[in-house]
Amino acid sequence: MSFVAAAAVVSTVAACGGGDDDSGGGGGGGGGENEASDIGVTEDTIKLGSHYPLTGVAAPGYSEIPTGVQAYFDCLNQEGGVYDRQIEWIYRDDAYNPTNTSQVVNQLVLEDEVFAIMGGLGTPTHSAVLDFLNSEGVPDLFVSSGSLLWGDDPEANPYTFGWQTDYESEGKIIGQYIAEEFPDAKVGLFLQDDDFGEDGEAGVRQYIDDQIVAAVRYTPGNTNVAPQISELQAAGADFVVGFNVPSYTALSQLTALQLGYQPEQWFYSNVGSDANLVGSLLARFSQGAVSDASLLDGALTTGYLPTVDQTDNPWIQEFQRIWDECGGEGELTNYRVYGMAQAYTMTQALQAAGQNPTRDGIVEAIETAGADWEGPVFAPFRYSEDSHMGTSGMSIERIVGLGSEEVVPVQVTDIGDADIEEFDGEAATPPENGIPDEESVVD
Repeated sequence: MSFVAAAAVVSTVAACGGGDDDSGGGGGGGGGENEASDIGVTEDTIKLGSHYPLTGVAAPGYSEIPTGVQAYFDCLNQEGGVYDRQIEWIYRDDAYNPTNTSQVVNQLVLEDEVFAIMGGLGTPTHSAVLDFLNSEGVPDLFVSSGSLLWGDDPEANPYTFGWQTDYESEGKIIGQYIAEEFPDAKVGLFLQDDDFGEDGEAGVRQYIDDQIVAAVRYTPGNTNVAPQISELQAAGADFVVGFNVPSYTALSQLTALQLGYQPEQWFYSNVGSDANLVGSLLARFSQGAVSDASLLDGALTTGYLPTVDQTDNPWIQEFQRIWDECGGEGELTNYRVYGMAQAYTMTQALQAAGQNPTRDGIVEAIETAGADWEGPVFAPFRYSEDSHMGTSGMSIERIVGLGSEEVVPVQVTDIGDADIEEFDGEAATPPENGIPDEESVVD
């Protein structure tokens, strides 16, 4: 897994609809007075909410994300929060079931009265609440999914913003790499049967449509993927690209092993490639017959954030400090890093919205300043009035053991026919205490 972005925005707070200027940000208050400026905002607190699969088939890995968010906000609160307001973080279990998602998000909005939803996880799940959040005027920020739904049509969904690289752009980067490095490969696609798989497939096909010999789809919850893997095998696919969640990385590997199917190369999208988690799932699903992630050795993937194996990376070092000081049980994982990175971006957004933020004001602040934020993610965000898309680029990596090594440096692109270019920017370094510096905020 991998991640990007951070720096903040305060100078034209009034223009951004954020209330009184009187600068100040995380760790410090403004010169004016805090007011209960909107739903979920009091003089002393800002209430944020989200939904995650804390139980069920998607819980492994994903259930750790909100604990990373919690750790970051707890350390932020110890430093004074944002404009002397403490962040209240409420997250509820939807078990990766869209019906449950609707129920828990209704509760968060109508009963808990959160200021915003941040990081709601999953394409099929968050799709179920997209219309509700926008009709209620609730900021729907930094969705934990790469679907185009969150960012390509701000006119239709003005309160919703993506965060991670979208699946179409990821597919484009993967497709170009295959076209250049494996021009003779017979490519098979293993796809989740929703926008996740569809968007990834659309991106890949822009570059290698004539190389694809089969495209198979699985329905989340149906754990028998033998028909799909058998179809790839029968089609002679020697290079398999998966746009799937971690459980189905493990299932695809075990099924291929049972069928004696050995493609020359596997390539899993970022979502499904956390070797540590997949290794534990392989052991569980095989009842110990496979004990680790060695089946993934040599598989390719993509990255947009640093990972926990990169212990020399300053962001990983900072997130490790935060986890050690403010985290709960267990170790720092890539999923907790993901949550911390999102919380960092959320802190920038709250800083940008000004001392007394409003729901409309934070939306305008992200559109105005978000493209300039720097942080742990590898490439710039695409935020503007015309685009609510998240980070714009990814590297290509090879899985080695429980970590990865870079194969191709960060490539940046956008949806549609936008070109792919190598990112020529420099990696950002963490600010003191891991809190965005409000002095670096620009309009």
